[in-house]
Amino acid sequence: MNAATALAVKPDAFGPHVLDIDAPAEVARITEALRRQLRADLRKRGLVLGLSGGIDSSVCAALAAQAVGGKNVFCLFMPENDSDPESLALGRLVARTYGLEAEIEDIGPTLDAMGCYRRRDAFIREIVPEYGPGWACKVVIANSLERAGYNISSLVVQSPEGETTRHRLTPQVYLGIVAATNMKQRTRKQIEYYHADRLNFAVIGTPNRLEYDQGFFVKNGDGAADVKPIAHLYKSQVYQLADHLGVPAEISARPPTTDTWSLAQTQEEFYFALPTDKMDLCLYGLNHGVPADDVAQAVGITAEQVGRVWDDITAKRKATRYLHAAPRLVEGVAEIG
Repeated sequence: MNAATALAVKPDAFGPHVLDIDAPAEVARITEALRRQLRADLRKRGLVLGLSGGIDSSVCAALAAQAVGGKNVFCLFMPENDSDPESLALGRLVARTYGLEAEIEDIGPTLDAMGCYRRRDAFIREIVPEYGPGWACKVVIANSLERAGYNISSLVVQSPEGETTRHRLTPQVYLGIVAATNMKQRTRKQIEYYHADRLNFAVIGTPNRLEYDQGFFVKNGDGAADVKPIAHLYKSQVYQLADHLGVPAEISARPPTTDTWSLAQTQEEFYFALPTDKMDLCLYGLNHGVPADDVAQAVGITAEQVGRVWDDITAKRKATRYLHAAPRLVEGVAEIG
């Protein structure tokens, strides 16, 4: 790790302080890198990004504005039928805070025309035959702290009367639901690249280190981008940048959410074993060879549970490696490098 993000670990303890960074220095390093990447590598005039109302996209918007000036940043709000209205309100707040031009692109009609909702609901009805208008859903995983082995996904549905039930998913239904739902991320990225091409801008990807490491993105969806300025930063460090950059407090206080399903869903429910601040410490501990007992004391779980989280991290790295991979060629093309 370079000097700007070097972690000053106290010799007598392991804890959240290991993730402390020099926020002003890190902002300066990132913004300089963005300017260099745009001018020398990409030859683009500015930056496009989708504003979700979350901490990562908000910090990326602030970094973009500082790097190239607000007039050279174009933001998109892309709600759809299952979006939380709060996401749009918070996204607008960020655009106003940094003086960024922004536009609403409602992707709901496009997703409807492609059959996103119809396909998803058809798979759900294989498990819950009565599922239909007025119902809501989300997919959740088993808590890896409580059991070793594979993470089992379940479907949670809520009837129009408010009754909530949980159902075990078959592999076929799980894959079908996820495949249909991934249309949302891919459609948003298509809209981002339309505006990027129109403006001769580059597209910002907003994953933090935890998401990037663990493959918490859709290939050719939110994983597609020209630059990813915070992919080296743990989520806890993104919050430190948010404080320094003046990201509105309402956004920093909002729990991380997927905002993908019609039922409210946290990232912890859908993908991660622990809240992101604790996942950061577990990931850092694994990356730097910190003993499990020390990580356990800092996180507030047992050493055995830390081992399970590490196993889960390793398994996700293996399972999602293809998300980072370039297309495979039969033979390399030397002239392209």
